[in-house]
Amino acid sequence: MKKILWFDVETTGVDSDRHGIIQFAAIVEIDGELVDTLEIKMQPHQGALISEDALVVNGVSREEIQGFMPHDEAYGKIDSFLAQYVSRFDRKDKFYPAGYNVQFDLDFLNKMFRRYDQYGIGSFVNWKRIDLLPLLYYMDYLDKIALENYKLQTVCAHFGVELNSAHDAMSDIKATREVMRCIEGYM
Repeated sequence: MKKILWFDVETTGVDSDRHGIIQFAAIVEIDGELVDTLEIKMQPHQGALISEDALVVNGVSREEIQGFMPHDEAYGKIDSFLAQYVSRFDRKDKFYPAGYNVQFDLDFLNKMFRRYDQYGIGSFVNWKRIDLLPLLYYMDYLDKIALENYKLQTVCAHFGVELNSAHDAMSDIKATREVMRCIEGYM
């Protein structure tokens, strides 16, 4: 069975060493079928810096973040959610991590998991990333697509994919998954 973890995080900045996750959204796809979803708004880990620019991008205030789920509790929910579909102890039973510029999201998720587990997110993913951004760059190289930029909003508009709210993790990952279906038509 092919298992894909489509996921996106919203963060308090762009440096996974200094900033933290404030929203996590995931779609579990197994053999092409949507199986489950999870969305959590969470407080960043203790000591995480919060960039004013990130607050503007995410459209949240420091006060709102304080009302989000505590970080430890959010980690536990994410860990339990992933463990429903993948055995952390079976090297062959892993998700393909998928998203838009997914390495950014993987770095943050891995840092979060490493705070609690020495193996990080590697217990659940196989590191064979499915990332739309390099696919789009390659399509540009092949003259199959030419956009003014490759922001998710621009790409969604090009393919006619609805993006309800940019920089909302669930909205972003649903749109990313839909754009991938459009890209598959070119392959």
